[in-house]
Amino acid sequence: MKFTKQDIQNALKTLTVPGEGKNMIESQAVKNIVVFGDEVVVDITISNPSLQAKKRTEVDIMKTIHELVYSKAKIQVNVKVEANKAPKNEIKGKPIPGIKHIIAIASGKGGVGKSTITSNMAVTLAKMGFKVGVLDADIYGPSIPLMFDVALERPLAVQVNGASKMQPVENYGVKILSIGFFTKPNQAVVWRGPMAAKALNQMIFDAAWGELDFLLIDLPPGTGDIHLSIMQSLPITGAVVVSTPQNVALADAKKGVAMFQQESINVPVLGIIENMAYFVPEELPDHKYYIFGQEGARHLASDLEVSFLGEIPIVQSIREAGDFGRPAAMQSNTPLESSFREITQNVVQEVVRRNKSLPPTEAIKITTMAGCSAVKN
Repeated sequence: MKFTKQDIQNALKTLTVPGEGKNMIESQAVKNIVVFGDEVVVDITISNPSLQAKKRTEVDIMKTIHELVYSKAKIQVNVKVEANKAPKNEIKGKPIPGIKHIIAIASGKGGVGKSTITSNMAVTLAKMGFKVGVLDADIYGPSIPLMFDVALERPLAVQVNGASKMQPVENYGVKILSIGFFTKPNQAVVWRGPMAAKALNQMIFDAAWGELDFLLIDLPPGTGDIHLSIMQSLPITGAVVVSTPQNVALADAKKGVAMFQQESINVPVLGIIENMAYFVPEELPDHKYYIFGQEGARHLASDLEVSFLGEIPIVQSIREAGDFGRPAAMQSNTPLESSFREITQNVVQEVVRRNKSLPPTEAIKITTMAGCSAVKN
């Protein structure tokens, strides 16, 4: 008796794979069928590793072909077990309409100048022509309002599509939201994790951010509830870790990088910035003093195989600019402006590199804007 591969397929449609509801053909468990005369070879893959399931699959296939196709067929069944891979328990948030890239600025420990880097990077991006926002997520020590000279400002309520939203405070071309806008200057924020997370979610999703090329998130130091809340709330494009060159700071920065690289978080680390890299006395411009150690963050970046984004020296004017609410990068044609511009360009280039692996519809194109490779959809 002659029979075809289609006859075998029709017979196997009457069977289901152990533990699954679909038939063997519909579930694509049958990988191959070979018919040669009265000989039949069936290759099938199942997810149940038990010997009983394998034997049952083999017997059911042979019995069905004998009953429905040809009783004297010579049948060989090859059963392969391929266990289902458990989905990664990744912490991923939902995007905010209109915001293209979200960069988390982090540090392993406090006092390394993370907020200073964030504010100067934000104004540098704005000077390059990008639409920029800053979310001050340092719930317990918000400093962004002071650094942008908007500490006394308060976000206004606006109507967006019939819903009441917070209008971010804006200065130097940067949109800003911070818990500092909602507390008194001398008031300590004594909140447990869930309460802090709720406040952050309101600033993220109840805000009228509008169209932004970059939203920079100034994270609190360390690793903890706030960091996880941010990862759960937002799809972070990438993270930047700030450190000083000293060993104590580097040890914590290493933990910060490891946090983003955890399998459940899996946020690309765009690179490491070294702040307070060295000190040059005004009266001795040719002398560099490595007060906190030399090139520690550069070496750490190399060890961790992430990019080194640049270094910022200890300069009194940076501190003064931050205290007076006018980031140092605002001053044109200065060595500091050049340093912050170089670091910011490196961050943009890392975003470009990171996005090259995305599907074509989400990939970025590079255009020249204000002397920098700009990120555009």
